[in-house]
Amino acid sequence: MAADPLTPAVSDRICKHMNDDHAEAVAAYARHYAGIEAATAARMVAVGPEAMQLEVDGQMVEVRFDHTLSDSDDAHRTLVAMLRAMPR
Repeated sequence: MAADPLTPAVSDRICKHMNDDHAEAVAAYARHYAGIEAATAARMVAVGPEAMQLEVDGQMVEVRFDHTLSDSDDAHRTLVAMLRAMPR
């Protein structure tokens, strides 16, 4: 199956999946990449080619990617790689 371009609809799909199925990963992104160590509530709001937008404890933050995402497959690979790169 071909990857989808990062349209607003694809961003919404990614965010829904991450918030519903991987909430702890979203909180980990907030703590590690946004530097909000005491994050208690984190929600992925948008995924674009350059960055993801998170709402962390009611505050909007941006987490930039290390490269420009090309499509939904690249977004998936990058989000997984970012999670795996965090100290355990």
